[in-house]
Amino acid sequence: MQKYLVDNRDFQFVLFEFLELDKMSAFDRFKQFDRGMYEDTLRLAEKIAVERLFHVNAAGHKQGCTYDPVTRSVRLPAGYREAACALVEAGFLSISDDPAIGGTGMPLAIQSCAFEMFCGAGGALMLFFMLGHGAALLIQHFGTLEQKSRYVPKLLSGEWGGTMCLTEPGAGSDVGALKTKAVLQPDGTYRITGQKCFITNGDQDITDQIIYPVLARIEGDPPGTKGISLFIVPKYLLNEDGSLGERNDVFCTGIEKKMGAHGSATCSMSFGENERCIGYLLGERGRGMNIMFQMLNETRLEVGIMALGGSSAAYLQAVDYARTRLQGPHFSRMFDPDAPKVPIIEHPDVMRMLLWMKAYVEGERMLSSYVSSQIDLQHLLEGDSAREAKSLVDFLIPIVKAGNSDMAWQITSEAIQVHGGYGYCSEYPVEQFAVDCKILSIVEGTNGIQGLDFVMRKILMNPGQYNFKVLKERMMSTIEKAKGIVDTAYIDSLRKGIEEFESVISHMKQLMDRGKYTTLLMNVDPVRKAGFDVAIAWMHLWSLTLTKPKLESLAGGKTGDGLEEILGRDREAAFYYGKVCASEFWLATEFPKYFGKINAILQAEKIGIQPGTMAFSTGFPD
Repeated sequence: MQKYLVDNRDFQFVLFEFLELDKMSAFDRFKQFDRGMYEDTLRLAEKIAVERLFHVNAAGHKQGCTYDPVTRSVRLPAGYREAACALVEAGFLSISDDPAIGGTGMPLAIQSCAFEMFCGAGGALMLFFMLGHGAALLIQHFGTLEQKSRYVPKLLSGEWGGTMCLTEPGAGSDVGALKTKAVLQPDGTYRITGQKCFITNGDQDITDQIIYPVLARIEGDPPGTKGISLFIVPKYLLNEDGSLGERNDVFCTGIEKKMGAHGSATCSMSFGENERCIGYLLGERGRGMNIMFQMLNETRLEVGIMALGGSSAAYLQAVDYARTRLQGPHFSRMFDPDAPKVPIIEHPDVMRMLLWMKAYVEGERMLSSYVSSQIDLQHLLEGDSAREAKSLVDFLIPIVKAGNSDMAWQITSEAIQVHGGYGYCSEYPVEQFAVDCKILSIVEGTNGIQGLDFVMRKILMNPGQYNFKVLKERMMSTIEKAKGIVDTAYIDSLRKGIEEFESVISHMKQLMDRGKYTTLLMNVDPVRKAGFDVAIAWMHLWSLTLTKPKLESLAGGKTGDGLEEILGRDREAAFYYGKVCASEFWLATEFPKYFGKINAILQAEKIGIQPGTMAFSTGFPD
């Protein structure tokens, strides 16, 4: 039977050694928590992921969602409602939210680690929770007192579900081209009419009520994104006492047949077919995109966490398979016909694949948790310290979302490769991890849009490139701490990487000043990918400043056979040895590729591509 695997020891390293989460108790908001409570929370999360989510999600992948055209409703796979209840009853939906609005109030890094486990075990189901949670926070941040009291408690408790409605047929990522219209009514409500597509959980049978934040243009407002407003559209209108009343004029018109994520319904939605769809303005008129970005920023981090969850699960499955799959002799006896077969984990090429996956997964986990901690700190700190935390969040969010989701596709592919032909079959779960993760580079702003946001908004349009300057200061601090601990070659490599990234920023500024927008915009995503590389290099150098001294302490300075003997009997020593190996492997074999990417970006202007599509002429009639 398939089983779900979790690396809880690495979560402890990231939280308590890397982030030093215990120190958060110095803030009043977290003073009631201690390490024991955090560890209990992680153990409970692992138990739910293993026992309640994984097998339901695996079955749901085969069963999929069903759409009833008569009732215009969606039914999720069997067992989803019960699995959702287990998660809600354990309090994980609002674990990091302010207790004042019904949350538990734990640090966001704890939520990120728990959500990583849940997403690896049941990503399709977690989309339901993430979007409902995002809708609650959106209303909490921008709603009126009445809207907050009516919607937020039931969204955070999981009694109601939620989603977001941005995309329209034909418009896609060009949100400013939307056609959904809002007309003001005498009672202050709005009549909403229009179509939306690719709406995750646009309908589901876990909750009776669904809250739709909907982007629409109020009649008479200007075209483009500046004329867009945001509206709360409930599936059922509410009575005066808050109970569910009349069905609103919003319906699912069909669901997509998809490559993966079969347990999550991707819906086409119709608003106001009978001109009776009622919506309520959320926030200021014409500020819909600004408000929605609040939700997008948080959900983009969650998408990165979801991608990490799938990557980690696939990597651990590959390790488990490689330890038990016997094939071929040990390489030292490859020409001996009588040599016994060994587990494939002993074959150097398989070791390379596993170490490659491990290095990326652990680097992404550190980076994602670091961003989570900075989100908390931007609200807890004051003055320049708060501003620095916010700048780090702004700069790193597109890197985490896009970088983790890019790599999820590659890591799950490598996990399939380790399994050989079995990995391509549904007998093993890595096949599902791969097809489920691909959507993550597309949702909540495609990764190309993340590159555009990263380069244009977070770097070039950021006054004085303040965001990058703060990040550089943090990286240079790590470099100073690494001296005398980490191999000088790795320290110098990161220092050079930072200098090279600065040269790219300067180059992109020059392209913008000279009006070379074709070359500039063709390179925003390569620059974003380079930013991910340098961020992961920073994480691994930082990790080595912690893991190398720990390993040396546990191993007593022994090497060779003496070290091997210690690693065989001391699980802690083996853990830190693995951490050191992964970090040094990444810095030695992966980070050098970064410099080739930088060179390619700097050389791109020489291509001479002109605006237009003539470069893609095939000789066939258009």
